[in-house]
Formats: sequence, C-alpha cells, structure tokens
Amino acid sequence: MALQSEDEDSIESAPATGAELAQYRPALHRFLVRRLQNSQDAQDLAQEAYLRFCQLDSTHKINRPSDYLYRIAVNLVYEFRLRQSRNRVTYDSEMLYALGEKTPDPAVVDPSDRLAAAEQVHLLLASIPAAYRKVLIMHRRDGLSTEDIAKTLNLSKRTVEAYLAKAIAFARNSQWNTAATTTSS
Repeated sequence: MALQSEDEDSIESAPATGAELAQYRPALHRFLVRRLQNSQDAQDLAQEAYLRFCQLDSTHKINRPSDYLYRIAVNLVYEFRLRQSRNRVTYDSEMLYALGEKTPDPAVVDPSDRLAAAEQVHLLLASIPAAYRKVLIMHRRDGLSTEDIAKTLNLSKRTVEAYLAKAIAFARNSQWNTAATTTSS
C-alpha cells in the first residue's frame, strides 16, 4: 500500500451513516424520477440504493459518498429497465382451452358477421410475428398438441409453449389496441 500524505488522509473518509446520507434523499429522488418518469418507482429504487450503500463493509473507505450513492442508483435504474424489457409471458393452457370453448357455432352465425370476424382474424394474425403465428395456427386450427408441433418444427416443447403464449399475448394486445382506437374514433 502506498504511503499517503496528511492531505490525502483528510480527503478519505469512512462510509457515510444513514443520517449523513439523508441530505442526498431529495436530490436522489429527483434524479431517479427524471430517469424513470414515475415517483413510486423512483422512491423504491432510492430506498434500494440506500440499502445497498448501508450494507457496505465498514472497512471500505469512500472518498465521495454521494457519487457512490448515485452510481448505485444508476445501476439500479439499468437493472430496473432490463427487468421491464423482458416482459415475461406465462403460458396458461386452461385459459387457452377456455377461449376455444367460447367460439360460437358457425351454423348459427350470420354470414356478414362471419365475414367481419374472418377479416378481424386475418388482421389479428398479421400483427403476430411469423414464428409465433405458425405455432398458434398449428395448435388452434390444426389441433396439434405442443409435443406434435415441437416435433414438426424441430423445437423444444418449452419453446413451442412460449411461442404459443407470446402469440396469445400479441393477439390480446392487438385486440386491446383495436378496441381502444375504435372507441376513441
């Protein structure tokens, strides 16, 4: 370890206490709100930043506690956005089959309604990425099981289930967007 002069020793300080960190709270909160555009998320991440800072080993010496606290906050924002971008979709086979049971009998439906519904289905399918659409069609129209689709497409069963869930999520999102634009017109 290199020898330090008295001036350098005075710059180096022990980790800040909770009371010392409290002075940064309003500025850190504003900093996080600007990045997240959400006060509640900013408050949560600020709390996490303080927690991580306070969990530092007491033998660490930090020259600028505020800089270190902000670095922790920036890393937390990155992690937060990464988690949000991963939009996890779960596969719910019971919900999928329940949707299939709600399909009306084609003999009872008016031909003009059937044509309008067919157009909606084509638009809906066009909004789904090709790989997901293929799995959805094979499952719903052709009646193939996820195992059969996996064998046919040379994919794992889990991948087929994920594609199917994502196709349904795309379809729901497209229906929601269509309904929102129709009601706002």
